[in-house]
Amino acid sequence: MVDESGTRSLAELLDLEAIDLDARADSKEVAVRACGETLVRVGAVQPAYVDAMLERERTISTYVGEGVAIPHGTLAAKEAVVRDALCYLRFAEPIDWDGDEVTVCVGIAAAGDGHVEVLAQLAQVLMDPDQAQALRDATRPEDVLRVLQPTEEEATSS
Repeated sequence: MVDESGTRSLAELLDLEAIDLDARADSKEVAVRACGETLVRVGAVQPAYVDAMLERERTISTYVGEGVAIPHGTLAAKEAVVRDALCYLRFAEPIDWDGDEVTVCVGIAAAGDGHVEVLAQLAQVLMDPDQAQALRDATRPEDVLRVLQPTEEEATSS
């Protein structure tokens, strides 16, 4: 669903093939690389974007709280984005993210300023304790999409 501003919902940016509910990583670098490789696999980014995601993480942490990180590339990597997309990786074992524990990574690929709107939408979901818990507890990829799909009320008010 695209609203009047042309913004797509989070669920529309997330392919079922870009959801892994049993991901494994032993460091934040491996987790960020896994997000990037998932975005490459679904055709959202070129391989150069993976290095840009790692560079962003070295510059500033993408940890946002509540066990969630949102890895994304640097501004310089926008040309490596084929289409706006998300990936969702939930890790079986928590990852040490500079002293915080991360169990969920939502990787973002966005051309232009698209990442700002995506981050705002993600923040709304993650600030709602019930929705954040539903994301962490999802047992099927479709459950993740359902949490990220705006309700009719949200869709018409945006």
